[in-house]
Amino acid sequence: MTGSGMGCPDWPKCFGYYIPPTNIETLQWQPDRTFEKGQVIIIKEQLFTAKTDFSAGHTIDMKNWERYEKHDYAVFNVWHTWIEYINRLVTVVLGIPMMLLLILSFFIYRKDKVLTIITFGTIVILGIQAVLGKIVVDTNLKAGMITIHMFFAFILVALLLLAIYRADEKKKSLVVDSVTRNMLLSVALITLIQVVLGTQVREFVDRQIDVLGYQSKALWLGETPLKFYIHRSFSIVIVLLNLYLLNRLLKVDRGYSKPWGVLVLIMLSVVTGIAMYYFDFPITTQPLHLVFAALLFGCQFYMVLETKRSNKSL
Repeated sequence: MTGSGMGCPDWPKCFGYYIPPTNIETLQWQPDRTFEKGQVIIIKEQLFTAKTDFSAGHTIDMKNWERYEKHDYAVFNVWHTWIEYINRLVTVVLGIPMMLLLILSFFIYRKDKVLTIITFGTIVILGIQAVLGKIVVDTNLKAGMITIHMFFAFILVALLLLAIYRADEKKKSLVVDSVTRNMLLSVALITLIQVVLGTQVREFVDRQIDVLGYQSKALWLGETPLKFYIHRSFSIVIVLLNLYLLNRLLKVDRGYSKPWGVLVLIMLSVVTGIAMYYFDFPITTQPLHLVFAALLFGCQFYMVLETKRSNKSL
């Protein structure tokens, strides 16, 4: 969400290190320095990796180095590097409680086989995410790959929410008519489509940054693609649908608070979207925009789980 996908241009290490560098000097050739196999240096905006362990002499010997051929991205930005590195660390750490969750689910397998299947699915999706992360880096943020990566992240969120709901022995269901139930499902799906469109707009902005530079924010949307206008128009549809849905849900239970939370998240998403377009992408607005969208989808999906369809009409 912060545009740091190439902060580590290799995978699974970062510039050939298990702990990435904090300054550019680490990635520059230096005389009388010991290099380890796989460590990266940048020469004339190109990445080179050490073929083996060796100690450098007084002049660089290119026989010890080979060009990194998977892509031509060779930029070091300490913030992007550490954001991407922390992203990878979180993925590894996340695997630990998820594996424990799977193990624990086997103790209640006879009672709830579906819950075990769901938790197993989270491990599968996490593995797919790791592979997609490698592909995203190896292809230098190839168009479409970021969107696919984000899509599977939302599937992971949905599976975890489903596991939480299913494991809650005190859960209560809100009985609604078929129209309201179908609208809940439709709105959650539309939000997911909206996020996909937004991620594609983000990919367009990233390409504009490569061409125009980070200082030319006012020009990033100068040649705005059609998908941006669809994304913007969809936000109006989402607002109207959720207002209508709020009205229907309040007829069933005035104490049901989640629809109000949904509206707050929609408004925050709209505000950050407006700020990006009219105020030239103020700092943090891009990641916050997607964070609010992710929370919105999660809340809507959980509302779907909490409701049951009745045959009565409102």
